[in-house]
Amino acid sequence: MSLEENKAVVRRAIEALNKQDLSLLYDLVAPNYFDHITKQSLEWHKKSLAMFYKGFPDYHATIEDIIAEEDKVWARVTCTGTHTGEYLGFAPTGKKISYKSVTIKRVVDGRMVEGWTINDMLDFLKQIGAIEYTEKGKKLFPEEVK
Repeated sequence: MSLEENKAVVRRAIEALNKQDLSLLYDLVAPNYFDHITKQSLEWHKKSLAMFYKGFPDYHATIEDIIAEEDKVWARVTCTGTHTGEYLGFAPTGKKISYKSVTIKRVVDGRMVEGWTINDMLDFLKQIGAIEYTEKGKKLFPEEVK
């Protein structure tokens, strides 16, 4: 497949995530998909997505940059949503969140077979109130304390 075709696969996968169209998403993912960051299979990701959509039903990812080289596609993404449902044991806050993510997908024959995704979880967890600044942190980063 061409570089543009590989990028189109990743774009369609992100759009499927935005629409919560898991049927389309899993058509774009090989059954033996493996994520090298979480060390998890596709089945784990299915459960994880269901939990995330429950906590953030209006989740949306916007592609900021997308680059392809050989069989890999890199995408820099801004993710947004509103914390209106329980997530990871945290009660809904009603807060709108926004965090950055970078993903690399290896695409073979039109399907993603491997992935490496890094989310800015520190920023995400601060936004839902899971992490709070210490008194020293509040002094060091007053512009971030809200």
